[in-house]
Amino acid sequence: MSYITKKLNKIVQKETYVRFGNTLKYAFYVITHPADGMWDLIHAKRGSYAAANFIVILTVFTHIWKLHFTSFLFQDVNWEEVNILMHVASILLPLAIFCLCNWGVTTLFDGKGHLGDIYMGTAYALFPYPLIQIPLLILSNLFTYEGQTFYNVFNNISLGWCLILIFMAMMMINAYGFGKTILFTIITLFGMLVFIFIMLLFFSMISQGVAYFVSLGREVMFRLN
Repeated sequence: MSYITKKLNKIVQKETYVRFGNTLKYAFYVITHPADGMWDLIHAKRGSYAAANFIVILTVFTHIWKLHFTSFLFQDVNWEEVNILMHVASILLPLAIFCLCNWGVTTLFDGKGHLGDIYMGTAYALFPYPLIQIPLLILSNLFTYEGQTFYNVFNNISLGWCLILIFMAMMMINAYGFGKTILFTIITLFGMLVFIFIMLLFFSMISQGVAYFVSLGREVMFRLN
């Protein structure tokens, strides 16, 4: 029985790795055929959360690698002032807030995408960032200062490509038209600002409450002594 179980586990693991490889490879199709790619990503089940998570993690690492390995001619970084957790949060928090706000807004107006679908589409849309930035940070160490134009152009292309893909993802996943997608993208961005404001207000109130009780505790201990 144990031999059969081991064989079954190996088969399952192999199928898992094969599916992960296929769904990750599909990201190349998505970024070059965004309309069909984003539609099939969700509706034809061509994507996977494992590949989406891998792309997000790779994007975070690429952002960190860019700080460390890019030539100082193009990006001068003072590592004494760098907070790695803040840079990680600068990728993950906007991603999480965007997905939540977009899902919340589109659900109220006949959007077809679930929260997981929106996350997967947005994650796949980030793929051009590591795809371009990793070779670019390597090449930056071979460029002279005159190569700054080339560096800036491809840096902007990686960001612009991601934004276009995110827009296409929202349009295909929610089955919206072009105009409706623009409208709800604007509403989503506004919702993100409101969400951030509420969270900052909430944490400010919490910190003030904690500070009050800490000072109260100190005052009580002082009087008891």
